[in-house]
Amino acid sequence: MDTRQWRDTIAAAQDGDRRALDELVEGWLPLVYNIVGRALNGHADVDDVVQETMLRAVDNLGSLRDPDSFRSWLVAIAMRQIRDRARRRTPAPLDESATGGAADFAELTILRLQLEGQRREVAEAVRWLDDEDRQLLSLWWLEVAGELTRRELAAAVGISRQHAAVRVQRMKERLETSRGIVRALDGACPDLRELTARWNGRPDSVWRKRLARHIRGCGYCGDSRESVVPPERLLVGIALVPLPVGFTLSLALGGKTAAAATATVASVGWTAKVMSALTQPVVAATAGATIVAGGAYVVTQTPDAPPPKVAVLPTAASTHRAPPVVDTPSVSPSRPPSPSATPMKTLLYGSVVDAVDRAPDPDTPPAALPHRPETGVTSTGGAHAVMNHRGDSVTLTGKGYVLVRWQISPQYRAGGLVMPSWTGLRGELFHVASGGGRRMDDPVSATDSSATGMGNSTVGYTVLPAGTQQMWQNEYFYLDGSVTLTVNERGADYGLSVFPSSWDAAEKDITTGPDQGVKRYGLVRDTGKDDTPVPQYVTRSTPADAATVAQESRVSEP
Repeated sequence: MDTRQWRDTIAAAQDGDRRALDELVEGWLPLVYNIVGRALNGHADVDDVVQETMLRAVDNLGSLRDPDSFRSWLVAIAMRQIRDRARRRTPAPLDESATGGAADFAELTILRLQLEGQRREVAEAVRWLDDEDRQLLSLWWLEVAGELTRRELAAAVGISRQHAAVRVQRMKERLETSRGIVRALDGACPDLRELTARWNGRPDSVWRKRLARHIRGCGYCGDSRESVVPPERLLVGIALVPLPVGFTLSLALGGKTAAAATATVASVGWTAKVMSALTQPVVAATAGATIVAGGAYVVTQTPDAPPPKVAVLPTAASTHRAPPVVDTPSVSPSRPPSPSATPMKTLLYGSVVDAVDRAPDPDTPPAALPHRPETGVTSTGGAHAVMNHRGDSVTLTGKGYVLVRWQISPQYRAGGLVMPSWTGLRGELFHVASGGGRRMDDPVSATDSSATGMGNSTVGYTVLPAGTQQMWQNEYFYLDGSVTLTVNERGADYGLSVFPSSWDAAEKDITTGPDQGVKRYGLVRDTGKDDTPVPQYVTRSTPADAATVAQESRVSEP
């Protein structure tokens, strides 16, 4: 969810537009609810902290100078309220079972998102983290899902990006320990049953240490019967937990009624204007919530509404299908629908899109690469453009071949990757071949079996959106016209190098096989016709935010 998409709405709300404020609060409330809910694990104070966060955001919206910073600003407010709540409480350990009827957030996550297997295990492991780790995880979870950036995470915690990387790594280590505890408690170890005979069933730091010590010395509990998937690969693509039915958010200042609040703040300008609008006797229906007179937001979805589906991670074992049919995950109102490829009945230009496919046999040479006409391609980035930051772009013009070389950097920041996009297309653009000697998910280490070009078990993995074609080190495209390629870095860290190229260079690359020191031959995608695949994220339009380009790549001529 990108703040830039909300620029006009934020500006209108700052000017006192009631409808814009309604839309702003309704759209961003689920993000705040997920941060606070997970940080406090669904404690009874969640509603109060969420309400205080949104109230302060509404009250201080007029002081926000840059609408593009709204998300980081709102998240920082939420974290301050969480920390303030912790300081106000007594130093005695928090009994999370005393929730006064509030739902345990781990259980709520499992039920509402229908989590199973290792995803369920991660959600349950959160209960075993200390308050500080849970607060950090509430942000990191959203970073992996692509909802926050590492810069925003660091700013919300009040530390540098380098320090944030260290903190996140330590938190992940404790999360893995907690996952082992969840796994062991589901097992049948007789020694563990004896150890936990006097345990009251509530996770705490003392029992976490005792159980972790047992697991380290127990051959039964320490023997995982399945490959343990890193949490960042499990969490990517998971929707926000929807607001619970009956959740109410009142925007009355200081617990007063909206009318009283209006009288109280009548002299403070912008706030008075907003609160005055909120007191009008109007009921505004929104997606999943109702905004009633007095500024109360009440979730009105039916209790038996189907929960969101969890996105399925693409794997190298997925079979090729063209065009694919992808089950689009349901998402909360706060984030745009996940893009998915849609089958079309006619094979017009642009209708055949890459799908998640199986890597070819490494020793099988590729098919012949059709030679399309080429007069050369020029780039605004020159002969070798290097793009490492979000928003970096080059415009390519001409008739010929283009090489895009990937640089995945999980050692700096792993997690969900937002794919680069091709916008403002004029003419035709085809994805003709893949090379570089390896796919990015190929193994890269003789000593670390977990290491691929997408990361390893120590630093984590870069994970593609569900349904996205796995990239190779080198990807070749054929352009006849003009197009702009933009890096949409958010979540995982990556870079692109872009070279105007030629058929000769592409053909030489893809036919260099394993016997010449690389892992595999390349792959030819070009059929020589207009049913050759196009990049998945390409559009003829020029959106304000290039990251919003849909995966379906409908670029047929009008």
